[in-house]
Amino acid sequence: MLTDVKKDATNRVSYIEGHIAGVKKMILEDRYCVDILKQTHAIKAAIDKLETRLLEGHLHTCVIDGVKNGREDEVIKELVDLYAVKNIER
Repeated sequence: MLTDVKKDATNRVSYIEGHIAGVKKMILEDRYCVDILKQTHAIKAAIDKLETRLLEGHLHTCVIDGVKNGREDEVIKELVDLYAVKNIER
C-alpha cells in the first residue's frame, strides 16, 4: 500500500471510529433519532470516501503489478466480484 494512502486511510478510520463512538453515546443519552441518523449518514459517507481512497491506491499499485505480471484476468475478477457482492448487499 502506498504510504500516503495508508496514512490517509488510517486517519479516515480513526475519524470513523470517533464518529461511531459519538453515535453510541448519543443512543445511550436518548438523543433525538433524526440527529443520530444524520450522524450515521455522515459515517456512511466517510466509509465511502475510505473505500474510494483504498481503491485508488489499489489501482495504482496492485492492479498495475498484476497486469505487469500477467494476472490481468485475476485482478479484474477480484474487482468485479467485490463490486458485484457490494451491490447485491445494498
